[in-house]
Amino acid sequence: MVRFGVGFGGFGNPYFRFRWFERGHIKYVILDLLSEKPRHGYEIMKELEARSSGFYTPSAGSVYPTLQLLEDLELVKSQEANGRNVYEITEKGKQELKEQKEKVGNPWDRSQRWQQFKMEDLNDLFEDLGDLKKFVRMRMQAHGMTPEKMKRIKKIISEAKEEILEVLKN
Repeated sequence: MVRFGVGFGGFGNPYFRFRWFERGHIKYVILDLLSEKPRHGYEIMKELEARSSGFYTPSAGSVYPTLQLLEDLELVKSQEANGRNVYEITEKGKQELKEQKEKVGNPWDRSQRWQQFKMEDLNDLFEDLGDLKKFVRMRMQAHGMTPEKMKRIKKIISEAKEEILEVLKN
């Protein structure tokens, strides 16, 4: 699932479920990065985040086991440099990457539509959403919440949500 920041990324809502890469494709994305130059795990994580314009932040729990798998399959090799394992694609890894691209295409294709955005561009929106939550909570405590007020606020938020989802569909 992609982490979008404040207010997004779950709630059990299918509108917000999105897998950045197809299942199992992360290994080909990592191989692709390593085909450019050798990298250590943290560099791979930061590059994945940068190429997704901040919308996808891989966890160490997804990157390092994948690197270990790739090494076990002899698609990459590692050596220690400055206290870190630096990974490099092998000839076998280059061949695997080439075959995969011929079968399913470029693993980066799905992320191209996000390149026009920068996470910083969305900060104001996310800040406003966070402020709304804080404001409602503070006003509820300070001025008392009646069932009528709660019902009206929920209706306004529900209508706004539906309108936003409609905008996102088009």
